[in-house]
Amino acid sequence: MRRHEFKPGRLVAGLFLTLTAVIYAGDAGGLWETPWFAVIPLVTAGLCLAALTGSAAHGIRRRIRSRAARAAGAAPASTRDSAGTPG
Repeated sequence: MRRHEFKPGRLVAGLFLTLTAVIYAGDAGGLWETPWFAVIPLVTAGLCLAALTGSAAHGIRRRIRSRAARAAGAAPASTRDSAGTPG
């Protein structure tokens, strides 16, 4: 049994930020020279890709839940009120 729901947007953000940390660590360790502005596009692109990935995953997850609810004969979650009753 899974303990939590998989969130691919967070995975993408984590990978890009880890890559940024590795680049700065290599610069601090003297392995290579990294200009201060080189990481800005990397972080920006990573956060944008994470947002797109998270939005796509959310849409897919919502569509799958809606289909499952229709197959079970219940109203989709998007049409339920705050009390959980169709309406």
